[in-house]
Parts: sequence; structure tokens; C-alpha cells
Amino acid sequence: MLVGLLTREYPPEVYGGAGVHVDFLVRELRSIMDVDVDVHCFGASREGATAHQVPADLVGTNPALQTIGVDLAIADSVIGCDILHSHTWYANLAGHLGSLLYDVPHVVTAHSLEPRRPWKAEQLGGGYALSSWAERTAYRAAHAIIAVSDGMRLDILDCYPFLDPQRVHVVRNGIDTADYWPDPDTDVLERLGVDPDRPSVIFVGRITRQKGVPHLIRAAATVDPNAQIVLCAGAPDTPQLGAEVAVLVEELSARRSGVRWIAEMLPREDIRQLLSHAAAFCCPSVYEPLGIVNLEAMACGTAVVASDVGGIPEVVDDGTTGLLVHYDEQDPAGFEAALAAALNRVLADPALATSMGAAGRARAVGEFGWPAVAARTVQIYQALLD
Repeated sequence: MLVGLLTREYPPEVYGGAGVHVDFLVRELRSIMDVDVDVHCFGASREGATAHQVPADLVGTNPALQTIGVDLAIADSVIGCDILHSHTWYANLAGHLGSLLYDVPHVVTAHSLEPRRPWKAEQLGGGYALSSWAERTAYRAAHAIIAVSDGMRLDILDCYPFLDPQRVHVVRNGIDTADYWPDPDTDVLERLGVDPDRPSVIFVGRITRQKGVPHLIRAAATVDPNAQIVLCAGAPDTPQLGAEVAVLVEELSARRSGVRWIAEMLPREDIRQLLSHAAAFCCPSVYEPLGIVNLEAMACGTAVVASDVGGIPEVVDDGTTGLLVHYDEQDPAGFEAALAAALNRVLADPALATSMGAAGRARAVGEFGWPAVAARTVQIYQALLD
């Protein structure tokens, strides 16, 4: 079986959870007998994949139009694959067109949904209508759709009620607990200006409306002043959102010490150590199909304080591996106050933080391994080819 795996992100160019998912899924698929994987991605040439660039005559156009140009190039290149598997709207159209061209099944993994991300219009302008069309068209025709959580499956069927529910399968994201583990070293903390002897609350993620970074920054004003606030937050969706976060960080820094904003995208080894030494990892997302970063924190033995949206409650066991905070878009101030209260509860009770971290590590190891994710994915492929 030759699988054409289609993705915007592929190492070393990984920006978010979808890229992490693809990285580990490809590794596991390539270890399975009788399964070969032909990866097609966006960007510069790299080992292990065929990379495709924006066509020269589309450089400088709307980003969504550039994406469609790359998708056309990918669709032209996947001849010979037995099945196509696309990830995110960036690659969905390539999978759809390739499926039509070569009469092979197309599988979509849903990492997010355009109808649930209206703020993307800030980034794409009219291109948001194009991205929404591309996703909807691909989902309508896909032979199978994989949701990364039960919550995501419900979202898919809500956004696209024309779908046959039997075509929508749940295969939860995984975590490689050999890559994410409690790291006792402190060299990365010291290099990045984080005090290893002072408790910290950490956020890791892109600066996008989805991740709720401004909510955390505002909540941090009432978090225990003895704690550091470490924001590993970069790649803003728009310059305006980046500027908004910069102002909030500046205001927070004027009110309390220990605010550390790390804007560059850090390697996995650095993130692992920062997570391992945090008293709590905070995930203030307003929309999250599953949230791989919560699994990463849990695998590092760190308590998680997160919003209760999407698939997060399927990962974070409230009261055992962390604390869930109800998100209400009509009451952002209430959400921020509850977020601060939950963080303060963990910070005030180191024994609780330690027990939650240990339970999180055990849950990550026992329930979210990548071999099981790959095996279930291959079962879906095989059912379409039989």
C-alpha cells in the first residue's frame, strides 16, 4: 500500500499540532510492514518528503490563492499512490483533486474546522471564503474523515450535516513519551532567563485567536506574584494580533516581575525542559479539537490548567491530571478570573501539582501512544481499499 500523505507542515517546518501529528504519524506508518508513505508538503526541499513551492506567478497574491496553487502542484505529483490522506484545509484540495484525477480514495484528518475559526478572516481577508470552500468541498467528497477527538467528530457533523456519520471516524492524537518526559536539567531555563528555583506557569503555542493567549495574559495579573509567567508564543496570525499581545505583555510586565516572553519557535528539547520545570501548563484555548500540547505537558509530568472546549476534556482528566475551566465567549472576564483561580490553586499546593503531573504522565503513556494511532489509521485505509 502506497499512501500519499499531503500536508502543509513537515519537519523541520512544524508550526502547530497538525505538523506534530503528521511528523509522528509518518514515522509510525513507515514502520508498518506493507505500508509505504510518500509525503508531499509545502515549502523548501527537505529529506523524507517532496516539497512544493508557490507557483511563481502566484507569489504575492492572497495566501489562500497561493495555497491552492501549491495544491494543484501536489495533485499533479501523487500519481501511483493507492490512497491519499490530507491534513488541514491547506492540503485538502490537493487530496480531493488527486482522488478525482487518479480514482483513488481520499482520507481527511480534521485538525480544525474553518467554520469554527471565523477570526481567520483577519489573516486571509477574502481568502477565508476560499479556504472554507476548499475544506467543505473536500469533506463532502472524502471517502473517510478522521476526527482527532469525539468532540471534533460532533463539530464536523454540526458544521457539515450533509456528511454520512459512518464516514467520520475518531482516532485521537498521540504523544511520543520517549520524546516528551520529565527533564531534570536546567541549562535551557538558565539560557532563556527562566529561574529554575522559582515556580512558573507556562504557555506554549502560536499567537492566534484560537489559542486564547490574551486571556491568559490578562488572567496572569491576579496569579500569585511569586510565580513566573513564561510565554513561548510566536508566529502571530497577523501583525495586528502580534501587536495586541505585545501591548498586553508590556502592561503585565509593568505590574509584576518574572514575565518572560519567548517569541521564537523553540526546538522540542527546549520545550520539554521548560514544560518539565513548570508548576502548571496553561491552555486557554477558545477552540481546540484535541490539543496535542496538553499531552506534551502531561508527558513531561506537568499539571495542566485548561479551558473545557473541544476535545480537551478527553485529554485532561479534571481534578486528576489537571483542572478544567469553563469557557464562555459571552463572559471573557469570568473565564479569565476562573483561569487565574485554577492556576493559583495549583501554585499554592505543590503536592497537588506533583500528583497531577504524575497522573498526567501515566495517562499519556497508557492511553495516547502513536503505534495505536497508526494501526487504527491503517485499518481505515484498508477498509477503503478492500
